[in-house]
Amino acid sequence: MRIKRGTVSHRKHKKLLKITSGYRMSKHRLVKVAKEAFLHAGQYAYQGRRQKKSNFRRLWISRISSAVRTRGLTYSQFSAQLKKAQIQLDRKVLANLIVTDGEAFRQIVDKVKNI
Repeated sequence: MRIKRGTVSHRKHKKLLKITSGYRMSKHRLVKVAKEAFLHAGQYAYQGRRQKKSNFRRLWISRISSAVRTRGLTYSQFSAQLKKAQIQLDRKVLANLIVTDGEAFRQIVDKVKNI
């Protein structure tokens, strides 16, 4: 007796096409192309999650740098003096302070400058 697998493969194809429904051109219609696009999308998403960390770090550094320059310091001087003052705030917190509470950041910079 032979085994008919039409329903199994049909179910797999429908599942794949549902996942790729928002893709452009034939990538959301043709099973072979959709499978390839789905695999690549997973790779891009993986890379994107890694790149996001680097992009945010770059954003925080540029925010801190521009805010510190208005106070007469460079970013590297500021980070070195932060370490000397034993203030353990990371870039994310410092950048968030600049955006939300500029006065608190100004006080930190003044404290660091006096060392």
